Amino acid sequence: MMDDGKLRLWVGGCSHLSTDLRFGRESLRDAITDSERGGDEGGPRFDWDIMLHLGDLKGEQGTPTDRDGELFLEQVSAATEHGREHFYNLLGNHDASGPDEPTQWWFRTWIDPTGENTQVSGVDNARRPCPVTGTWERYWFEVGNILVLMMGDRNDGGPPAGRAARGGYPAGRVTSETFTWWRELVEANPDRIIISCHHHMLEGTTVASGLGEGVQQDPRAGHTYHGSFADGAPEGSSFIYFLDDRPHARVFERSLEQHPGAIDLWLGGHTHAFPDDTFGGRSHVERKWDVGFINWSAITRHHAGKAPMSRLLTFEDGSDRVRVQCYLHTGEFAPEGWWEPAERTLPLRHPFRAQP
Repeated sequence: MMDDGKLRLWVGGCSHLSTDLRFGRESLRDAITDSERGGDEGGPRFDWDIMLHLGDLKGEQGTPTDRDGELFLEQVSAATEHGREHFYNLLGNHDASGPDEPTQWWFRTWIDPTGENTQVSGVDNARRPCPVTGTWERYWFEVGNILVLMMGDRNDGGPPAGRAARGGYPAGRVTSETFTWWRELVEANPDRIIISCHHHMLEGTTVASGLGEGVQQDPRAGHTYHGSFADGAPEGSSFIYFLDDRPHARVFERSLEQHPGAIDLWLGGHTHAFPDDTFGGRSHVERKWDVGFINWSAITRHHAGKAPMSRLLTFEDGSDRVRVQCYLHTGEFAPEGWWEPAERTLPLRHPFRAQP
């Protein structure tokens, strides 16, 4: 890893495996083979060191089952140049256990980012290129002088803050323990590049992430960005809306308003949108509070799908900039491969150092 002084983080999510499979498409497998061997429509292969899959492996509207876990392991095994340990996952709203099930049993058993259940999940923390510290709900790891903070969506326990037996119930949620964990790590590491990751974006940062925007009609798709569940806080469907059970808490937003530039990047998604969508006057990549916000959008084609895509972030040793590229995994919107109009370069607080 980083033999040439470059770190390449491949970022994606919302594979919604079972939804795409109903249409004969293996969404995550296709994305992996595109990256390692090139796409079947001419998209080039590309190098990456670590893949961040930021939630919503589960497709359709029911709660995840063992079969959904098997689907994930089957598709991630398509990687031939990378092992299971190169994939770092966090919880999305569709991945949540049902209100009457053991808390997040599925994610903890099958996805298991910390390697608690290696025999099932295949995750051995000792084999990771960057071992993780923490729990299934929140963990961190280091790459050079980069600190990556991974926070899961706590969409469990029943509405309004959690999901029902059916329906992803899209409004984002963190626990107060997770927010305190994030704040303390940010405050303790001002000399590092800090990347915060959650399934959701923050309010008013990227496309369709404003109050009430998630249940507005996508003018090109013919449906709303998210489902509108009356008992599930539809006004907050496209961003982190709950702290524990407190609605519209805005704790991350207030923290960054008071301490602009406290982190470098926020990576999230959840809201599926066309690559050029600017609903609410915001694109997929924006700057606010001296922080770069990136919505990787979605790998799925058929779950409220638009154009399957992912992002590649390239950090170069000694540089205080990060290159952000968008890869289209099918050719419906534009030719498969790199979509150059979406490419951005974002500033970092510190130059990247491959060696900490």
